[in-house]
Amino acid sequence: MRSGEAAARDQLIDTVYAALHRIACEHLRRERAGHTLQPTALVHEAYLKVFGNSEVEFADRSHFFALVSRAMRRILVDHARGRAAVRRGSDGQRVPLDQAIDLESDSGPSPVDLLELDLLLDGLARESPSLAELIEMRYFGGMTAEESAEVLGRSVHVVRHDLRLAHAWLRRELTR
Repeated sequence: MRSGEAAARDQLIDTVYAALHRIACEHLRRERAGHTLQPTALVHEAYLKVFGNSEVEFADRSHFFALVSRAMRRILVDHARGRAAVRRGSDGQRVPLDQAIDLESDSGPSPVDLLELDLLLDGLARESPSLAELIEMRYFGGMTAEESAEVLGRSVHVVRHDLRLAHAWLRRELTR
C-alpha cells in the first residue's frame, strides 16, 4: 500500500473495516438493550474522529488501533453523557462489564457506570499510560490479549499480566 498499489489499499481498507465493525458489534452487544448507536455508526464516527478532514500517518498497527480504540471510547462516553444529560439528575448509564474488566462476583458481572469508568481510565492513564491503553484496546476496542500482544509487539504473557494489573487497579478504585 505504501508503495502506491491501489489493490493493496483496497484490500487493507476492507480488512480494517471488517475488523473495526466486528469490534463495534462486540462492544455494543454488551451495552444496554435498545442502545441507539449501531455498530456501523460507531465505526463511521470513530473514522471521522481519527481522520477528520486530514490524512493521519500511523507509525504502525499499534498506533492505529490505539487511536481507534480511544476514539470509540470517546464516542461511547459522549453518548452516555448525552443520555445522562437528557435524563437530568440521573445517576448515569449503568452497563454490565464482561470479562474485559473482570469484576465478577457470585451473582455475575457488576454494573459499572460508563462515565465513572471513563474517569477511572483517565486516572489510570496518569499513573500508567500503557495499562490504560491496554484497557482501551480490550474493553473499548474489543481486542483479545493475543491481538493486543501482536499489535503492541509484546508477549501474550506480558499483556495478560498487565491486564490483570490494570483490572486490579480498576477494582481497587471502584470499591473506594
